[in-house]
Amino acid sequence: MSLRAQRPKLTSGAALRLAAVLLLSAFSVRAATPTHKAIGTELLRSPAGLTEVGFIDGAAYRIDVPTHWNQSLVVFYHGYDRKPARFHIAESLTGQQQPFYERHYAVIQSAYSQTGWALQQAYPETEALRRYFIRKYGAPRETFVAGGSMGGELVAITLELNPKPYVGGLDLCGSVGPTSQSFGHRFAMRAAFDYYFPNVMPPLDPVPAGYEDTIADRDKVLTALRSNPASAALMRNLTGLHSNLDLAHDIAYWTFVVADMQRRGKGNPFDNRNFVYSGTNPTGSASDLELNDKVKRYTATPQARAYLMRHYTPNGHLGRPMLALHTVYDPVVQIAQLASYDREIQAAGAEDNFVQQIVDREGHCNFTQTEIGNAFDELVRWTHSGRRPVPGVLKQ
Repeated sequence: MSLRAQRPKLTSGAALRLAAVLLLSAFSVRAATPTHKAIGTELLRSPAGLTEVGFIDGAAYRIDVPTHWNQSLVVFYHGYDRKPARFHIAESLTGQQQPFYERHYAVIQSAYSQTGWALQQAYPETEALRRYFIRKYGAPRETFVAGGSMGGELVAITLELNPKPYVGGLDLCGSVGPTSQSFGHRFAMRAAFDYYFPNVMPPLDPVPAGYEDTIADRDKVLTALRSNPASAALMRNLTGLHSNLDLAHDIAYWTFVVADMQRRGKGNPFDNRNFVYSGTNPTGSASDLELNDKVKRYTATPQARAYLMRHYTPNGHLGRPMLALHTVYDPVVQIAQLASYDREIQAAGAEDNFVQQIVDREGHCNFTQTEIGNAFDELVRWTHSGRRPVPGVLKQ
């Protein structure tokens, strides 16, 4: 039985406590103890500040403390990686983390001990790093959590499962909401592609071991799309993607994601038997009817499906303010995911802790450093003053 199905039998307080216990049990609780030790530690001091890298329980980490540290901390989650992340101590802090450091916040980040959709590893390993930071550098005055793409989902997870150490969170282009919903949609789209373009991609259940999502895979899909413009148009309409280039990227990438989840779940966690395909043609339903009639239907393996639901199905109970920043068109993490999670938050009664802002631009995580910094400034003001940022499209 799902958590949602159990809630009506409990008081709201009891339901929240039960949800927290069950959801925390879905992740490793190794980070609950203070015994984790860093190994392979390297320290570098420069006029800009101090950088430390090393490993905790097999997960590489990086700590950056600026010279003029404001005694506050940002815990940062990186996004979905197909290859292991590496931290090089001599490299300056860049990317989405840079605006926090420039504002004199210490920044810590784990590379996670596994690649892919590593929620199961990323959450406890980052919590272990946070505790290590406190033991070595002292308790910060206040702590924020931030992350991009998959890291945005981890921001939401953290503020649902463990909000107490934090004052707020910044979700950047986050793949938030139920993994079963967003990944299930990707699986269903890949199945539709196989109907329109048979034998272009490898089998879907299971995806062959060793599939990598290479440039050659994307070029193969792009060639197929260009060879059949009518079917390509149906697929673009169905997926909401703007171009064959975006579609080719996603078909190859989604295949890798499916393989990742099949490996993690030890079976196929996806089921499209009840998925209704719609939108292939905005002027009529004939092509939708044809696709629903002829697309191959797949059945999930129960244990793999259970893994997918555990990692992760949100409860919407954001325990701290979270500001979400997203582009108006994101071909990798479509903005509809954010709307779905917003409904979860409202159903949980936590809508006062959520604000969504939209950058009028295309691309995945296509923000400027200024936009990230401004969003963080708004989050800080919100947590200090109680004044919510203005939601909606940001004025340029």
